[in-house]
Amino acid sequence: MTKSTIKIILLLAFAGILVLPGRAAAQNQKTSTPVVPPALVRTTTHNETRRLGYGGTLTIVGAPEGSITIEGWSRSEVEVRAEIQLRADTEPDLDRLAAVNGFVLDEDLNHLRVLTTGTHDRAFMKAKAKNFPKKLLGLPWKIDYRIRVPMSIDLDINSGRGPVSLAGVEGNVRIASPQSDTRLEFTGGTLSTTLAVGKVTLKVLGRSWRGVGADIKVGAGDITLELPAGFSGDLDANILRAGEIENSYEGLEAREKPGITKQQVKARMGSGGGFLRLAVGDGHIYIKKQESKQ
Repeated sequence: MTKSTIKIILLLAFAGILVLPGRAAAQNQKTSTPVVPPALVRTTTHNETRRLGYGGTLTIVGAPEGSITIEGWSRSEVEVRAEIQLRADTEPDLDRLAAVNGFVLDEDLNHLRVLTTGTHDRAFMKAKAKNFPKKLLGLPWKIDYRIRVPMSIDLDINSGRGPVSLAGVEGNVRIASPQSDTRLEFTGGTLSTTLAVGKVTLKVLGRSWRGVGADIKVGAGDITLELPAGFSGDLDANILRAGEIENSYEGLEAREKPGITKQQVKARMGSGGGFLRLAVGDGHIYIKKQESKQ
């Protein structure tokens, strides 16, 4: 995310704040009606398994709301478990929502896609549910995904609002979300993570990064980098607007100017190696040593 992109995100957020007083004034001129949540909740679980070899690619397009948890395992297959929660006032309405809100699997040569379908997707609704009741389009719903994948795999994750967790995977990984609390455990590969708002915690498990490195950007929020003792690598960290970098890791040494400051870090750890690049628009970057296991 470039500086200009982050500034646009922040300006849009600020513009939204400016609009709120006007909306509030307009609402006060009318008789306020309390919002009543849908009376019924239905939760269902769906499981799917597909073969996918090591070195394959998995693409995930998440729901507007919900979590995504990914764990590497030793099998050459992907297991998808989706917990779908729907809300409506009647059972027939829940049945209508269940017919469109869900996910499909799209398979190609060594590429599997998990694609969320539902009322949030205008193109899908226009093609598959032309006469769908308009009163049901804005009702809240979510999908929580728990997915197990081969340990060596490429991942392309587009999540909605909700937590993302990833562990036990090494490959080319890209994660994008408008709002998330993202927790990552990595030993290497190529990692690219971009959040508009939220927090990212990257826990590096090895004494060095095997692969190209990691590039993490957050428009507004925090990044926490947890490193093991004796880690070797190169680090660039930047606060682009407001906030500061808090470093409690003893192994950082200035690599080039400006060295290590509250706004910018250009440092080397140990003998150097894979690059870790961190950038936050407004917020904090925390660099610290991992807590030892008891």
